[in-house]
Amino acid sequence: MNGLSRILIALAATMGACGVMLAAAAAHLPDAARLASASSMLLFHGIAVLAIVALADRAIVHARIGIVAAVGFVMSASLFAGDLSLRQYAGHGLFPMAAPTGGTLLIASWVVLAIAAAWPKR
Repeated sequence: MNGLSRILIALAATMGACGVMLAAAAAHLPDAARLASASSMLLFHGIAVLAIVALADRAIVHARIGIVAAVGFVMSASLFAGDLSLRQYAGHGLFPMAAPTGGTLLIASWVVLAIAAAWPKR
């Protein structure tokens, strides 16, 4: 396992921790639907990052392409969740269209993962 894989695992764990914190906040704050969505994106995609690292390490998916998908999940789920969380707590987002951009990049990352699964391994 290389250094990038270890970094991705640490980032996935951080996404999981933040997802749990946001879920708790969503459960206790009034009108916190944004936080519930942000929590889901972090939790689901944190687990996906862990799975991709494991699949790439075992050469079940094309490793380089799979890692690109994992990096995409970390960046885009963080963008999506960060925008929604900032909107909840500060009353404004990161930048216009930040959450939809993060969501679109998440879709693209899933497509990249599909390519990693279909790409012939050497």
